[in-house]
Amino acid sequence: MSQIVAQSNRTEHAWLVLLGEYARQSGLTAALNAVPLQQKVRTHRPQTKVIEFLVAILAGLPHLKDISRDGHPLDQDGAVALAWQQPGWADYSGVSRTLQGLSLSEAQAIGAVLDTFSQPFIDETVVAAMRTEGRLIYDGDLTGRPVSPTSTTYPGAAYGHMDDAVQLGYQAAVVSLHSPIDGRLWLSVELHPGNTVSCTQVEAMVAAAEQRTCVRPLRRTELLAQRLLAVTEQRCKAEARLAQRQAALTTAQVRSQCRLAELAAAQATVVQLTAAPRSRQRPERPHSALAQAQAKVVTKQRQADCQQRTMAEAQRRVNRQLELVASVRSLEQTLQQRLQRFTAENAANCSPTPAIFRLDAGFGTWENIALLVELGYEVYTKPHQHQDCDPTKYGVTDDTAWTAVGRNAEMVAWPQQQLKTCPYLLDVALERFHTGKTIRHSMLVHFGQDRVTADLPDWFATYNDRQTIEAGIKEGKSVFQMHHLKVRSAPALWLQEQFAAFAANFVRWADRWLDSQCRQWPDGWATQVTASVKTQVQVAAHTPAFVDWLADGCLLTFTEESPFAGYSIQSGAWAFQLCLPLFKTCGFDPFLPI
Repeated sequence: MSQIVAQSNRTEHAWLVLLGEYARQSGLTAALNAVPLQQKVRTHRPQTKVIEFLVAILAGLPHLKDISRDGHPLDQDGAVALAWQQPGWADYSGVSRTLQGLSLSEAQAIGAVLDTFSQPFIDETVVAAMRTEGRLIYDGDLTGRPVSPTSTTYPGAAYGHMDDAVQLGYQAAVVSLHSPIDGRLWLSVELHPGNTVSCTQVEAMVAAAEQRTCVRPLRRTELLAQRLLAVTEQRCKAEARLAQRQAALTTAQVRSQCRLAELAAAQATVVQLTAAPRSRQRPERPHSALAQAQAKVVTKQRQADCQQRTMAEAQRRVNRQLELVASVRSLEQTLQQRLQRFTAENAANCSPTPAIFRLDAGFGTWENIALLVELGYEVYTKPHQHQDCDPTKYGVTDDTAWTAVGRNAEMVAWPQQQLKTCPYLLDVALERFHTGKTIRHSMLVHFGQDRVTADLPDWFATYNDRQTIEAGIKEGKSVFQMHHLKVRSAPALWLQEQFAAFAANFVRWADRWLDSQCRQWPDGWATQVTASVKTQVQVAAHTPAFVDWLADGCLLTFTEESPFAGYSIQSGAWAFQLCLPLFKTCGFDPFLPI
């Protein structure tokens, strides 16, 4: 410990010192230090090792062992420890044991600290988005977290489609908010088994987004009421059809019983005639009473078998109709409950906030699209089976005029289309992509006030702005090394996901603090670093500097070995202007089901 403190005037992880200063001045470190963790304390407190885990993610370390076995071990960097208000760092094995021993409630308590710290920034982003764009834009996606296919120690791991292959691991459901300030703001991440499919996560992702922003659009209860009325009519027709099929089944059963009785009578006649005495020398004639009785048995057997098949078919029809009636009744009950809930939410929503939800085709089942419409969102997505679209089904011919929307992409669209499987009118577009000698087709759908069919290039660009969340997923895997799961207990896996999403937001918030409240020599030089998260994490966080500790911060002077040699940064006191809750939704309970 004394050796670490003695060398604390030099660091090999300069940017982590700045992040530690920001965490200290903003109160994050104190809040994490105060989380109660029921573990024994030997050399290091468990809170120290949890913070060390967060710092390792901020440093982009691929494996937990890199804390101690990297070229410049993090656990030997006293300056980083002091910046994060810790007396020193533990060996990676101690960090691993602490994470393995965390309970779910303890991990959630740590996550609550992150949420509390993040909330003012989320509020700030909501206000900025409403001022500049007049609405919020959410993106959702599912990303794989593969593990070794031979591993048996990852709890809840399952085989599923990840990175265009079937692999063992997990699926992380992520939601981001488009930020006019920071570009992208992660709102939530939830880990699921690897066999989880996208279409099952829409409702939970919307609930998570609304829980974090504390705002929501006005629910479309009028449309939902119309849909409910149509479903009720469908249920009445299905029940009437069921009654008809049950009556047909009853008739078939009666006829089957009659045929079986006739068959039994014919068989009894044969038995009686066979038992009657007759002359042995007299041959049995084709038209004798016994021969006619035997022929009648064959006929009645054939009729009975035919009636049995008719009865079985009637029973299958009844069973199918029973399933349909049960499905429609279940949907009707779901819509009734949803309408009651949405009506109450609208009554409590004093400040409805318009919002867009963008999702890829994996989420785009017709039921999910309908749910998003009823929730009040403007929807940009692709249908679930978008790759199977046949242009000829939509009247597309060789004479159809296509609009160029990209370098190799064209679109043709129709407004307000009633698709067979969707209860609401949708704007529909077909896309075609010229890839060499082949042409691929796809499909886009939209619901909302935007007149997308009048400006197809804008529709194409708006949907494909989803690349921001895809870039965020790539950043998480390649920069924060989330393609390596560093822990193997369920609470720790959950915490790692929270830390990674928080880290991506945290470095962006720290950039603003650095630009506005820290002195730089020469002025503004750090913008070349803050312009890229990858540069911050993989370069600046692993570059040496001298640290001079001041009363309210530190002076960081990069060494000659650093790519930033000759540059200095002096951290200053932290100040943050909280946003007024202008767009908060009154009476919002995020824990009630949709």
